[in-house]
Amino acid sequence: MDNNFNLDSELLSNELGLLIDLLKMEEDSTHISKTELKEIDWEIFLDLVCHHRVYSLISSRFRNLDEGVIPLQVIKCIRNLHKENTLRMLHLTSEMEQISKLFLENNIPLLLLKGPVIAADLYGDISLRTSRDLDILIPIDNLKKADKLLLKYGFEREKETSLMNEWKYREHHFAYFHPQKNILLEIHWRMQRLPSKEPSFNELWERKRISKLTAYPVYFLGEEDLFLYLVSHGARHGWFRIRWLLDIDKSMRKMGNFTKVKLLSKSYNNVHIVGQAIILASQLLNTPIQEEMKILINNNRSEKLAQKSIYFINGMESLDTIMSTKYYKRYLYSLKSNQQKFIFMLILFYPSKADAKTLMLPGLFHFLYFPLRPFLWAWRKTIKPS
Repeated sequence: MDNNFNLDSELLSNELGLLIDLLKMEEDSTHISKTELKEIDWEIFLDLVCHHRVYSLISSRFRNLDEGVIPLQVIKCIRNLHKENTLRMLHLTSEMEQISKLFLENNIPLLLLKGPVIAADLYGDISLRTSRDLDILIPIDNLKKADKLLLKYGFEREKETSLMNEWKYREHHFAYFHPQKNILLEIHWRMQRLPSKEPSFNELWERKRISKLTAYPVYFLGEEDLFLYLVSHGARHGWFRIRWLLDIDKSMRKMGNFTKVKLLSKSYNNVHIVGQAIILASQLLNTPIQEEMKILINNNRSEKLAQKSIYFINGMESLDTIMSTKYYKRYLYSLKSNQQKFIFMLILFYPSKADAKTLMLPGLFHFLYFPLRPFLWAWRKTIKPS
């Protein structure tokens, strides 16, 4: 590896180490012999492949291995998952085109944040990346119009209660599900939650790209915007799926010039998490670090954040479980700049639906939730669940 970072990777299990070695094979021609795999628990290995959602890439690596290195039943299971994912991605591609057409014909500009277009752009093959849903970014002013269109189209909106429009400050997307098509769709008005700083929709629209996957135009993020979005998304989730680091690896190898990334990351106060992503990718996946990237990783904060996320990468807990831990909450707070921490504290004082459940007030008196919020929060923390 062409860096001097010393992340403590001893936390990684034998099974996770094998998984990472297989993922690096295409770039580094890693040789794996049968004798090296004596202590591998193949059930745990399969669980890790599914947890990190890398079965398609792992399946593609098997052709480079000698016969008998990996048990046949393991190979069959992973190849079946790869086939299922291919069908799923084809289905998502078709739906992605229809949604794009529906929105654009009704004068709603949209940008795909993830899904098949990202798989095609970064991996050159939609089957090599997994996607559970479609994530779409639209201007906040078009939310009501988009909601009516989707309900008419057969989608069902995820039921969410909100107090005094708190969703504008605490959320960044709404979820919709189509029961007949089995499609989950997330409509974003921001790429990340507040207090993260990010480009406006108009800025992103000016730098958009058009996908070659479909006959009807499907637009997605520009190269630098996509990279920074993937960095922010992965960091916010503690990089607990290696799939997100693979996206960073592919993006870094594909990107010729990091000058614009440096400028944008400084503008949006996320140099430290860009550095975190680069360090993790270089340490775990042997991603080469270009000379112009080094200014982004020349700080202790990025290395400390990278070390913290090793804990999440080595686990197999669900996101809900991870997010409920104090370790994750402290980690998430450490990602914020001083300005973001200040805004975050202000948002904490904004009333929430939990306050309304604690004390129901008539609509005319909802303004009282502002002075009452600290007391209602304290009450919820002290009362014992019945």
